[in-house]
Amino acid sequence: MSPQAKILIVDDDPVLVKATTVILESANYQVVAAYDGDEGLEKVASEKPDLIILDIIMPNKDGFAVCEELKCDPNYADIPIIMLTSFAEKRGETNIPVSAGLTLEAEDYIDKPVRPDELLFRVGRLLKKKGV
Repeated sequence: MSPQAKILIVDDDPVLVKATTVILESANYQVVAAYDGDEGLEKVASEKPDLIILDIIMPNKDGFAVCEELKCDPNYADIPIIMLTSFAEKRGETNIPVSAGLTLEAEDYIDKPVRPDELLFRVGRLLKKKGV
């Protein structure tokens, strides 16, 4: 049996993290969670995930900054990142400029809420593309 792909979820919403974990574990993925950008970066270094699901609007360090930091680091630049966010509907509640996301090299972008089948499809597609 091949080893499970490890997915890191970085989101400050514990309910969303739990629900997403259940969806991913139902497809036999190994799931690790972090609840803000700084913790997410620490978990990337310690857990070496195969894929990252990253929220944008978070305390301490937002998802745009985390994505940029990871994509600029040769040790982590090849880890696929899915930006999973309600950024479009919460844009007025944050001081993060929309332009911040335009230069990112994230592999996918999904608005919350996402259907479980859609999330699993996109995760599977990126892992396959990476060869995991």
